Amino acid sequence: MNQKILNKEIMKRNNKSIIFTMLAIFLLASCGNLGNEVENKLNELENKTESLDSLINKEVDKVLTLDSLINKESDKVKKLDTLINKSSSQLDSISKRGSKILEKINN
Repeated sequence: MNQKILNKEIMKRNNKSIIFTMLAIFLLASCGNLGNEVENKLNELENKTESLDSLINKEVDKVLTLDSLINKESDKVKKLDTLINKSSSQLDSISKRGSKILEKINN
């Protein structure tokens, strides 16, 4: 009778060991799949980040190009303004000379 109890006890321990081993295998397999899923999500996130970075760089390049164009046009406006001021000064000078000549003629 002691042998039967001993055999049952051994069976219970074996069953517990088998169940524990199966649980351990299941958990390890699940963790492995979870690790793969996390890695895939990280790769997707990295790809999206690179794409967004590329898009931002393109837009920054457009802004820099526009800024350069604005600076060039601003320089042109400054040159034109200088030319207009010179022309205006010359016209004023000619007008003053003409006024002086008319005064001399009228006197």
